[in-house]
Amino acid sequence: MRRSLLGLLVAVVAPAQWVNYPTPGVPILPNGKPNLSAPAPRTADGHPDFSGLWGAEVNVPCPPEGCADLPLNRKFLDIGWGMEGGLPFQPWAAALHRQRSADNDKDAPSTRCLPYSVVEMHTTPLYRKIVQIPGLLAILNEHDAFYRQIFIDGRRLPEDPNPSWRGNSSGRWDGDTLVVETNGFRDGQWLDMGGSPLTDAAKLTERFRRIDYGRLEIEITLDDPKAYTHPWTTKLNQVIVLGTELLDYICTENEKDIVHLVGK
Repeated sequence: MRRSLLGLLVAVVAPAQWVNYPTPGVPILPNGKPNLSAPAPRTADGHPDFSGLWGAEVNVPCPPEGCADLPLNRKFLDIGWGMEGGLPFQPWAAALHRQRSADNDKDAPSTRCLPYSVVEMHTTPLYRKIVQIPGLLAILNEHDAFYRQIFIDGRRLPEDPNPSWRGNSSGRWDGDTLVVETNGFRDGQWLDMGGSPLTDAAKLTERFRRIDYGRLEIEITLDDPKAYTHPWTTKLNQVIVLGTELLDYICTENEKDIVHLVGK
């Protein structure tokens, strides 16, 4: 049921975008098609420009009958998919993850219209827009129209942060890679729709790298000693989305239907 719900979400929302609205500044090949392998654009100060509309990679092969009932990104359901041995859970976290899977993830925060975690938002089928200006990189998400601020003005992370859904994010440049550190997460969040936990002890490090015009790579390292036996790293891929725009997807206040769709 969870996969059917996500597939429905993609099938319904994606065609509803503003279509055939040209994206400005797209490099073009001699045949008139977008040159997605062109060099990444740069800002006036010489750093890579991550600005653009991005979607999660498609890493689930479609069965013969099509992908209508599947999410486009396997890591949305299991962030540890593809990691040898899976995520290094602490015993309590492994037991909780198994229980959530057995319950068909009925207690996921999204079933109560609570926000997705930062990691979930990198993998959701819905689009996200990056807006980069001097000193700040902002990520605007279709899901619940939420924003995330990544400060790149040299500020340090707070030593005693006020816990929040997005945490506090500060970035610095390492050559052409933007290294972002985040702390201050609210306890009890889910890293993925499969129920991998995130605690208030977590520190997330992301390395953003725009490989070329059409591809964005985000390497994430999570150090959360309460939930995992050691820090672990995985890589997420994003693809540029052209000729369309964001469209709000809002979880209705006091929403009830999703509980029945996901399962009790």
